[in-house]
Amino acid sequence: MRYAQRGGYTPAEQVRREKLRLEAAERFARGESVGEVAVAFRVTEPTVRRWRREWRTGGAEALRSRGAVSAERLSPPQFARLEAELERGPLAHGFADDQRWTLKRIKAVIGRMFHVGYTVQGTAKLMRRHGWSCQVPVRRAVERSEEAIEVWKQDVWPQVKPPPTTWAPTSASRTRPASR
Repeated sequence: MRYAQRGGYTPAEQVRREKLRLEAAERFARGESVGEVAVAFRVTEPTVRRWRREWRTGGAEALRSRGAVSAERLSPPQFARLEAELERGPLAHGFADDQRWTLKRIKAVIGRMFHVGYTVQGTAKLMRRHGWSCQVPVRRAVERSEEAIEVWKQDVWPQVKPPPTTWAPTSASRTRPASR
């Protein structure tokens, strides 16, 4: 799976993937098939074919990591500073209307603090690379009522829930039933 979270690989993940490709090179040298390597490493056959093609032309050295696809514009100390600022919350940065961080707001904070331009998508990739995810609440809402939730589940949901589908054929016509 390539970039499962669309944030690119972390340095640790890059090392893990490089090790995987080098192990695949050893299997190619032993004569294992594309299918066997794909199953063993849980990757797709086209990926293994690409690895084998690169291995044939440049040996195991061709399968080594070439580094990150794009270099981060923030250094590790800068990102640590950004995280500390994000922990202070949106209100500390002038966002008084609600207390949620959006990518657009984080992008603005990065621009103000470090004079570095990111796109919204670039901000999303940066945050995902460093383990941040979308809308994960730190704590439950103060207004949450477990009793009200149980009442809703027992009384309201059964009335709102769509009826189960049947095995009978359906008809797209409103004027006549389905023919059997």
